[in-house]
Amino acid sequence: MSSLASMFGIRLVRRERASLLMTALAPVVALVAATVLNLALYLIMGKNPIGVFYAMLLEPFLSWYGFSEVLLKMGPLLLVAQGLAIGFRAKIFNIGAEGQFILGAIFASAIPVMYPEASGVWIWPAMLLLGAVGGALWASITAFWRARLNANEILVSLMLSLVAAQLLNYLLLGPWKDPAGFNFPQTVMFQYDAMLPILFEGTRVNISLLFGLFFSVLAFIFMQRSFQGYKLEVGGLAPAAARYAGFSESRTIWLSLLIGGLAAGFAGAAEVAGPIGQLQRSISTGYGYAGIIVAYLGGLHPIGIIFASFVMAVLYIGGDNAMVSADLPIAAVRVFQGSILLCYLIAFTFVRYRLERVDQLKRGEA
Repeated sequence: MSSLASMFGIRLVRRERASLLMTALAPVVALVAATVLNLALYLIMGKNPIGVFYAMLLEPFLSWYGFSEVLLKMGPLLLVAQGLAIGFRAKIFNIGAEGQFILGAIFASAIPVMYPEASGVWIWPAMLLLGAVGGALWASITAFWRARLNANEILVSLMLSLVAAQLLNYLLLGPWKDPAGFNFPQTVMFQYDAMLPILFEGTRVNISLLFGLFFSVLAFIFMQRSFQGYKLEVGGLAPAAARYAGFSESRTIWLSLLIGGLAAGFAGAAEVAGPIGQLQRSISTGYGYAGIIVAYLGGLHPIGIIFASFVMAVLYIGGDNAMVSADLPIAAVRVFQGSILLCYLIAFTFVRYRLERVDQLKRGEA
């Protein structure tokens, strides 16, 4: 703030109370601003911005198949983002949901890989349960280092994602590799009973979407109506007040990270038991990182995250369309996703702060 005052004669001053209307409009403003910026970028790249806009933001709604693929992508994004948002509101920054997603997929795949002839309706529920356990166990490593040794959870969780990716590579190139898979790094295809029930006939949308919506309801009740959720939020907003009230910081760390890991692991299990049907290297297409954008774009609120996950799913499917029909590189699609978060953070800054001019004398003191 002092640098702003010295260079431009302005400073950021915290508002006494953030406007609810401005808070609600911040994600909309961010989305519009990111769209305008990226359309300008596409123009500089020599692409037809109208064609890109059509492919990315309109085509997903022009057919039932395209819209169903949006709903399919929405499920894992919703699960991951809801789990992360709980920790973010407590100022516990789990950046390793990608690794927890992968561990969930690995744990869930253990049943159909080790018992390919098994049958029964118990298989896919057991896979989801194992996936949630796997994600939570992977997150517990970060929780231990943060709670006991005060290690930075951002770095630890992020580095563990790289370890998870290497563990996945080891399994797919070694003990779990499909001997009849033409040397591709993948497991055997899972049996029918290891697959999630389809929600809409003729599409790939499965009941993981319902699990995501159900988890959103639980997240709302937990954060808005439970005393434990209140303690988590107080710990994030006012750590000194939380300590004075006797709220356990260690408990907050463990609970935040375990919930985030459980949700990401559950999403990973739903992915291998859903549209993929086997464990592959590309099991996660960045859901763990996209979940961070979704969580913040939704204002870290369970209801806002539902809408934000839908928007991000549209960008996923629309981005695929744009790469085919508008010859857009995948990097440009990822820039669009990242710029949404950047624009949101800028917009939210002006929700919490306002610009104030500083006179020459005060500027010199600053």
